[in-house]
Amino acid sequence: MKAAFIDQFGGPEVLHYGDLPDPVAADGEVVVDVHAASINAADWKFRGGEYGRHANVKFPQIPGRDFSGVVSTVGSGADLMVGDAVFGVIAAGKEGTYCEKIAINAAIVATKPEGLSHINAAALALTGLTAIDSVENTLKLQRGETILIQGGAGGVAGFAIQFAKHLGARVISTTSAANIDYVRGLGADQVIDYNAQDFTKIVSGCDAVFDTVGGDVAKKSYLVLKPGGRAAFIASGADAPKPDRTDVTGLRPPVPRSRKAMERVAELFVAGAIRPPEVKLYKLSQAAEAHRLSQSRHFRGKLVFQVR
Repeated sequence: MKAAFIDQFGGPEVLHYGDLPDPVAADGEVVVDVHAASINAADWKFRGGEYGRHANVKFPQIPGRDFSGVVSTVGSGADLMVGDAVFGVIAAGKEGTYCEKIAINAAIVATKPEGLSHINAAALALTGLTAIDSVENTLKLQRGETILIQGGAGGVAGFAIQFAKHLGARVISTTSAANIDYVRGLGADQVIDYNAQDFTKIVSGCDAVFDTVGGDVAKKSYLVLKPGGRAAFIASGADAPKPDRTDVTGLRPPVPRSRKAMERVAELFVAGAIRPPEVKLYKLSQAAEAHRLSQSRHFRGKLVFQVR
């Protein structure tokens, strides 16, 4: 099969495109012919050697965490059928979707809705899983509450904005001036240009914050919470940054993989509660270029490999 892979950790230039052996389905697994796979910040962090588990990585290694495709082989005990259109997120702690075929545990894969293209399914997979686990399961956002979502033009944040509105919350979001209309179109009630305005001077009394940016933005996010407020962080490493105040809570969503979670993403799409993000397409052979743009953070929506 064709794949984008690395032989060592480093910058985008370590990504290669070529042939690797086809995977084989073990018990409980299926092989999926990948039609689309998305690019996530976690992918270039992995490529760069930023995770502690890297000491056990064996090269060559294929990056990537989410995908959409069609089942081509079914292992013993797997409950899917050849020809099923599916989408999902690879098991936690693993990589491997920048390729034409993947072997994956059938129990964490869900059927793709007929009205959702493979490209959009890949764009919604990890972003949807992360947003739902962060907003609904970790922050436990309730109808009538106010949430600040940092970095609203990104894939995860864009899903979170729509999902929070679906739950009945008031949504404030930050973005650059160029993306204000895009973020407002996702449903944000108030949009702040982070280059022109200090969100801590404008926002206060929030019930919750969902930060997808990290760094100083993450630390400052605690300032806008009301007493008893909670904040969830996905761009600050394995643990939430510690607040300088004792009356708020910092949380790191676990983002567990399961078929039920992917079915929740599908359910929200079918119900019209969320729509796919703006997508920029790449070929697997353009993996280095895609990583450079992803790492720059100067884009909106999702970057997706069209594999087939």
